[in-house]
Amino acid sequence: MTRSRWKFSSICGLAALCSNVAFGQADPASEPGVLAVAKVMPAVVNIDAERIVRRQVRDPYEDFYSQFFGQYYRSRPREIRQTLQSLGSGFIVDPAGYIVTNQHVVTRAADLKIEVTTNDGKTHNAHYITGDEKKDLAFIKIDAKEAFPFVDLNNVSPNLLGETVIVVGNALGYGSSVSRGVLSGTHRDITIEETDYKDLIQTDAAINPGNSGGPVIDLSGRLVGVSSAKMAFTPQGVPTQGLGFAIPAESVRDSVVQFRKVAQNQPPKDKAGADENGESRAAQRFGMQLQNLTHDLTDALGLAPGKGVLISAVEPDSPADEAGLQRGLVIYKIGKYNVNSVKQVEELLARANTGTAVDFLVGAVRADGAGRRTATVTLTAR
Repeated sequence: MTRSRWKFSSICGLAALCSNVAFGQADPASEPGVLAVAKVMPAVVNIDAERIVRRQVRDPYEDFYSQFFGQYYRSRPREIRQTLQSLGSGFIVDPAGYIVTNQHVVTRAADLKIEVTTNDGKTHNAHYITGDEKKDLAFIKIDAKEAFPFVDLNNVSPNLLGETVIVVGNALGYGSSVSRGVLSGTHRDITIEETDYKDLIQTDAAINPGNSGGPVIDLSGRLVGVSSAKMAFTPQGVPTQGLGFAIPAESVRDSVVQFRKVAQNQPPKDKAGADENGESRAAQRFGMQLQNLTHDLTDALGLAPGKGVLISAVEPDSPADEAGLQRGLVIYKIGKYNVNSVKQVEELLARANTGTAVDFLVGAVRADGAGRRTATVTLTAR
């Protein structure tokens, strides 16, 4: 009788122990994938970049009339400006707010406008530092002085075939999205839409529009790579399934070393002329944000180098807005003085108190000599 009671008690105790173990294994909060995402997600950002594209168009009837009446009836083409927007992901790699993303997410654009939304829902302005078109990697920085959570590039994944990987980002614009699969290939060279990609890793985890530039991680939260491309069809037109590609973590780490050197050699973001609230005089008195014309930006916009300061934003109902100034125009002169930097503009506006009238020479001078379109606009400081 005693022996039977001991057996029954032992069986009940073992059952209770197994139940506790099973319950522990079933707890979603302890799953490796959940822990890995929780570790990395605070450093993942949503990137919204804008760029202005200019193109020239003609009235189609002019070509018809010119056949009969000569070039006399052909006028100069009109210039149309379009604002193109791109959405993507990225991740912070330094507590100072440096971010890695794809070059194609911010290419040629970000000097005009980049907004970064962190995982806590806060939106920050950011600026482009440098990039590598061949590797499709770019380096940008949040314009804020605070410490940010980041992904450690000193401890990356070994990238083993068959290991579980998780794609983290903003698929289709939905923040904090994840997909899961395995690392299904390494050292892939592919061509998508006439763009060649070299030495990529392959995964069957879903990579969707908006994921570009986001991290691919392993179950320890270490970086596997950066989401870069999805192949829907082979070059022969055969539809594919489960073929996504990412830039390997080691290549990302090596590129960031070079990107940091470029960042260290750049001057700090110009704060000249800011008032006690941190607002520039151009913004405070006239309602326009200004930006230095870098070499890359000048080349992208087709402008004459070494001249002017870019208007990067115009406040609604401000003196600049009422005068018809728009983002993308260039300020070449203030009064009788040529300007080539934001610092010069702010120094010239130092005495622009409320009610002061200031002449701005604004427009666009093309590098190819196709035309010089400028006009003097008088703004009254508010």
